[in-house]
Amino acid sequence: MAYRKLGRTSSQRKAMLRDLTTDLIINESIVTTEARAKEIRKTVEKMITLGKRGDLHARRQAAAYVRNEIASENYDEETAKYTSTTALQKLFSDLAPRYSKRKGGYTRILKTEPRRGDAAPMAIIELV
Repeated sequence: MAYRKLGRTSSQRKAMLRDLTTDLIINESIVTTEARAKEIRKTVEKMITLGKRGDLHARRQAAAYVRNEIASENYDEETAKYTSTTALQKLFSDLAPRYSKRKGGYTRILKTEPRRGDAAPMAIIELV
């Protein structure tokens, strides 16, 4: 089989991978189990590649996968309004230009000590 089932049904697994992918785009580094990290590496790299393409079709494909979460909020004192950027906007405006010269390998997985309680192998996945 070409993917890990991660002990979940297909709908639960897809939802979890979408959430973890969105969290990695927003935070640029997360701590999770090693198996989950290896699985979300695939989806995150596909999303960054879509971001590098940058056309409307790529943006719609990424929007169909990445959750609509707020990545950051800023307060503009002149207009007295809050401006927010979503995970999708961060993907296309910040991450895609950062990796424009890179052909692939946008993520790094660092193994850490096992989780306390069930001794699951843990890892930190981060954007390079």
